[in-house]
Amino acid sequence: MFNQLHILIVDDSEDDAILMARALQQDGLKLVYERVENASQLETALDVRAWDLVLSDYSMPGFSGVDALRLCQKKMFDAPFIIVSGRIGEELAVEMMRAGASDYVMKDDLPRLAPAVTRELRSAHERKIRRQAQLAMAHLAAIVETCDDAIVSQTLGGTILSWNSGAERMFGYSAEDMIGESIENLVPRDHQREISDIRDVIELGQKVERIETVRLRRDGTRIDVSITVSPIKNADGHIHGASIILRDITDRKRQETERLQLIEELTEALKHVKTLNGLLPICASCKKIRNDGGYWEQVETYIRSRSNAEFTHGICPDCVRLLYPEYESIIEDSADHHPHRGAPNAAPPMDYSLSEREEPLEGRQE
Repeated sequence: MFNQLHILIVDDSEDDAILMARALQQDGLKLVYERVENASQLETALDVRAWDLVLSDYSMPGFSGVDALRLCQKKMFDAPFIIVSGRIGEELAVEMMRAGASDYVMKDDLPRLAPAVTRELRSAHERKIRRQAQLAMAHLAAIVETCDDAIVSQTLGGTILSWNSGAERMFGYSAEDMIGESIENLVPRDHQREISDIRDVIELGQKVERIETVRLRRDGTRIDVSITVSPIKNADGHIHGASIILRDITDRKRQETERLQLIEELTEALKHVKTLNGLLPICASCKKIRNDGGYWEQVETYIRSRSNAEFTHGICPDCVRLLYPEYESIIEDSADHHPHRGAPNAAPPMDYSLSEREEPLEGRQE
C-alpha cells in the first residue's frame, strides 16, 4: 500500500532512532528517516519537506513530546504523530492522545510499532480522501448555489430534496418552501404526463437531455425551460433519485417566435407584391381597362392600383396639333431647327408635361 516512507524521528538518542527504523523495516516497510532533538531542528525539518509520519520520544533534555506535538500542530502538520517512549505512564499517554497524538508505543515493545504505524497511515490516507471529497463537495455546492440555472434534486417518487438559489430566482419559491414538496407543483396540468415519462427513463439508468417544455412559477405564470434530468446512484450503484437542471429559455423562445412571425409577414407581403400579367381588356376607343370587378378604369388608375408605377401627365406632339393648333407653327419651326432622329413628322423634344392639378387628356372635353 505504501511506497517509501519519509519518517521524522524526534529523539535525543541516535541508537533509539536506529532501533525504531529497524523495527519498521523488519515488518516490510521501506523508509528513510531523519532525526531531530530540539524545537529549532524540528521546525526546520517541517519546513523543508512533507513527512509521512512523526515518531517522538516523550521526554528529552530541554524538549518534550508535548512541545513537539504543539509545534507540529502549529505548522498544520496532518500526518500521524506517534509517541515512542520508555518513560511514560498510561495517564500521560492518554493525555497526549487527547491533545492530538495518534497513538503511543513503549520502547520496550517495539514489535507493536509497525502495526501501529500501518494502522495510522491507513487512517491518515482515509482522512485525506474524505477531506478531498468534502472539498470537492463544497466546491460543487458553491457552483450549484451560484449557478443561474435551477438545480433541483428529488427522490424517485418526486419529493424535492434540494433547491438552489437559481431555482429560487426562476420560480419564486424559497428552499424552505419547496424541500419536502412534490415536483408536480411546478408542472402544468397539461404536462403532468412528462413526470412519469421522465421517471421511466431515469429508472433505467438513462439520462434525459435538454427537453424543451414549460413549468409554472409561484404566481402561476408559465416559463419556457430546457430540462436535463440525470439519475442519482447510491454507494451500491442503485438509483434512488434524480438531479434536474432547468434553464430559462423564455427569451430564446420569444426571439424564435418573433423571427417566425417576421418570416410569415415577409412571406405574406411577397404574396401581395403588385404585378401585371396576362390579357388586359382595354377599350379600343377611350383606352379604359376593365378591372376584375367588371368596371372600367382609366389606364393609369388601373396600373397604379396593381403595381408600384407612378405617372406624370404630358401631351404628345400629335395631340398638341389636334388640341392646340395655334401652337402648330411653333412646333414646325422647332422641327426645322431640331429634326427628331428616325421620325420625320415628330415634334422636337419639348416638355409638354401638365402639372398635377391639370386635367389629363382623357378627361378634357373636345
